[in-house]
Amino acid sequence: MKRYAFIDVQNTESTTNQLLGFVIDWQKMHKYLKEKWGCEKIFFYSGIQNGDNVKALEYEELSKLGYIVRAKPYFIYKNQDQIIKISCPKCNTELTHKVSKGVKWKSNCDVEFAVDATNHIQKGVEYLFFTGDGDFEYLARDTAEKSVKVYIISSARKIKTAPRYFVSRLSSKLRDLVAEKRNKVFFIDINDWKFQIKRDV
Repeated sequence: MKRYAFIDVQNTESTTNQLLGFVIDWQKMHKYLKEKWGCEKIFFYSGIQNGDNVKALEYEELSKLGYIVRAKPYFIYKNQDQIIKISCPKCNTELTHKVSKGVKWKSNCDVEFAVDATNHIQKGVEYLFFTGDGDFEYLARDTAEKSVKVYIISSARKIKTAPRYFVSRLSSKLRDLVAEKRNKVFFIDINDWKFQIKRDV
């Protein structure tokens, strides 16, 4: 049995850090995937800021440990400014005010993730996809239809963002796929691995 792990680092870290309240120890993760899951290869997809020598050194150490690191520079996207209207309570004059919504750092390694997964397809192989991103639904579906068992590792926990509005790190596309292909695509809650992979504080 061959197993390969493909880790969308940005998605996985934001899930554990923001939603589940723990930080992943990547050395522990590597050991867990090797010893408990028998993963032959572990792919690590992440962004890196140009000139970030500390992060570059960390990734170099992870490569020495055995990760196959695919790191791409972050792109900076400016979020669209918001225009709000304010009425003066005294003179009833309406004023407009522009609110800066800041910038977002993003590094998209989806293509590398998909190419690596496609290149390793063999009958009877098992894949561990660390992501809750619905963009990977097509890839997971395609590999499952080629006799690859797929495990989606994320969190189905929902975050309340408004009185009647919830969001989840696990996309509805992946939820539906797991429900549809019960014998080929499986969900694993990464929180169940917390004590094996979390960084000691």
